[in-house]
Amino acid sequence: MSTLPVYRWRLAPEGLATRRQLRAAGLRPGGQDVAAQLERPHRRRGPLIAYLYRIDLARPVRPMTARRAAALAKANAARRWCPTCRRDAGYVIAASLGMCTSCAYPDEQRVA
Repeated sequence: MSTLPVYRWRLAPEGLATRRQLRAAGLRPGGQDVAAQLERPHRRRGPLIAYLYRIDLARPVRPMTARRAAALAKANAARRWCPTCRRDAGYVIAASLGMCTSCAYPDEQRVA
């Protein structure tokens, strides 16, 4: 097992980019392994770490098709439905609650 080269913040060589930088350029890692690691010092805890990928091995982002857009819309709509009262909450339901706020806090809704 080989270790990754580690670069300090803003000192990475040309030809390497983070996932966000690849995405901004319309690229994706495309299954390649991490090429290097970037560390940004942080005062009160350990350094912030970002993984770097080679730009020359990156592939273009797959285009959004009509079927993928429909599946994404269906998944987002499912996150708005309350499983308790079976209504559209009008917002994405928090995973920590698992239900809309009117079902999670019924006493507070009656007062208001």
